[in-house]
Amino acid sequence: MGSRRGKLVGKVLEAYKKDLKLSSVQISILCGSLLGDGTLGLGYKASNANYKVDHGIPQKEYVFWKYEKFKEWVLTPPKISFRTNENGEKYKKSFWFRTVRHPEITFFRNLFYPQGKKIVPKNIEKYLDPLGFAVWIMDDGSFNRGMYDISTYSFTETEITLLLQVLKNKFGLVGNYFNDRDIGFRMYFPKSQTIKISSLISPYVIQTMKYKLPLLTP
Repeated sequence: MGSRRGKLVGKVLEAYKKDLKLSSVQISILCGSLLGDGTLGLGYKASNANYKVDHGIPQKEYVFWKYEKFKEWVLTPPKISFRTNENGEKYKKSFWFRTVRHPEITFFRNLFYPQGKKIVPKNIEKYLDPLGFAVWIMDDGSFNRGMYDISTYSFTETEITLLLQVLKNKFGLVGNYFNDRDIGFRMYFPKSQTIKISSLISPYVIQTMKYKLPLLTP
């Protein structure tokens, strides 16, 4: 389909969308992304949702990696979004793309946004695997002073406790969280967990994100 996807409209587009089905890899990336920076939008009067990816200019390669994984779901390649500073000067803010609207994406919209606000679904254990965990860390994780931590500011204590329990159940990871300057809660893992985390996610971390694998980087 390549460049022809951008020309799909009306009944032709609807026919094309009927053949779309999320793969296990796409579901893993989608759910990991939703724990991070990903969003699922339901436009005005729209019956189905779409998935939007939006990262800063330095994360161009990461955006295009996600695009390649969802290419058949996207009508146009990633674009640059612009903002205007206080002097009225235009500058590049981010690279972004969004998928078509589709019932399969709506399923996850209902799961992660039951009341319109993003939450951590109670059955997140079903969907979070090593690939999804790697995407979550590439989105919102960092490595500081020999420890991994993840920005979880938009989640409640109950949701973070659930996530920590899932990570312990599935991967044997032991973590905790703290209140970060009253901005919200931030999840972290002690140094004893670093090698375990790096080994778990390293097969999925793209080259430009390898700095998040310090113990495995030559």
